[in-house]
Amino acid sequence: MIASTLPVTALTLVACGGLMGCVAGARAPSDAPTRTQYLGVDTRLLEGDLVSFVVQVAGDNGQRAAIAYTRCAAAQYALIRGYHFARHLRTNTAQKGGIWEADGVYTISPDLPRGTRTIDAEVVVDDCKAQNIPTV
Repeated sequence: MIASTLPVTALTLVACGGLMGCVAGARAPSDAPTRTQYLGVDTRLLEGDLVSFVVQVAGDNGQRAAIAYTRCAAAQYALIRGYHFARHLRTNTAQKGGIWEADGVYTISPDLPRGTRTIDAEVVVDDCKAQNIPTV
């Protein structure tokens, strides 16, 4: 048996302190991650092939999820209109009362548009389905 030079109360405090450190690092129930909730898409035809998608998202990764949601909506919209491509122009985001809102503007076209921010609508819709992100 190994003898300890610390008094019993000191050993008890050391053991409890270690356990308390573990408990203090645990998440409180209110800090638990929440699932992403996709709250809807408002599609606005701006002019010709220029379309705005305003979406709302709640939960973890809200801003990133809202941006992805606009992309998914744009891809599905392009397919619905019989087009195969979309080009991202801009996305604005804002948080209001725990809800992230994104307003993404895209052009849709039957042929691959010029620019570096183009999306193949069929590929993006398939990716959105794989990630459980709703489309229009």
